[in-house]
Amino acid sequence: MSTLLTTLQNSLRQRAAYRRTKAELEAMPLEVAIDLDIYKPDAAKLAEKAVYGR
Repeated sequence: MSTLLTTLQNSLRQRAAYRRTKAELEAMPLEVAIDLDIYKPDAAKLAEKAVYGR
């Protein structure tokens, strides 16, 4: 039971980190995104890679 709760907590933390990262990337000013060579519509892919490593 403890392992299940730990796994669930980790999953919830990762999901929260994904949502924060994605929101920050989408809210980034266009000038900053251009400077960092980030294509803003790819925010979901970039957040997934940053949080989950996929």
